[in-house]
Amino acid sequence: MATDKELSDFLKSVEKRAFKQAVYALRNDETALDVVQDAMIKLAESYGDRPAPELAPLFQRILQNTLNDTFRRNKLRNTWISLFSSFGRPGEEDENFDLLESYASESGNQTSESGEDQLERSQTLQIIENEVEKLSPRQREAFLMRYWHDMDVAETAKAMGCTEGSVKTHCSRAIGALAEALKAKGIKL
Repeated sequence: MATDKELSDFLKSVEKRAFKQAVYALRNDETALDVVQDAMIKLAESYGDRPAPELAPLFQRILQNTLNDTFRRNKLRNTWISLFSSFGRPGEEDENFDLLESYASESGNQTSESGEDQLERSQTLQIIENEVEKLSPRQREAFLMRYWHDMDVAETAKAMGCTEGSVKTHCSRAIGALAEALKAKGIKL
């Protein structure tokens, strides 16, 4: 059974990554924040008494279900307004979202880089972020859980409600699509 401190520490450790994952899915900071808060509350209320190792896959499943519910609700609501109302103007939805805060330079200190290196890294990360957003929802979900949240295949499969083979397939296709898109833009990994 997870203690209150373990639950609190877990939630603190996943809050930023969960928020960014929600922003990728919903493309709206305010809605993403609401979704993450709802998922955290649901975890604490319904599964706070579970052992600490079970919290990560449970939280990911709750987060994905909440994201899907929100997406469906918004899609239905916005259908009557406009066919493309859920998409903002390019760049507008990311004004306050900074992917660089989670990316450190090789030396561990961004200030040691030249302005040119920082600009190049910023542009590369923006391209990667845009390409991740273009992945299919299941590929993006599997990719983010495996490589952003460092979940293993079994945990990811449990959180996504699918088989381990499906997780591997989604991740493989996501990596292939990202590699192809980045290569086409001249970015070598």
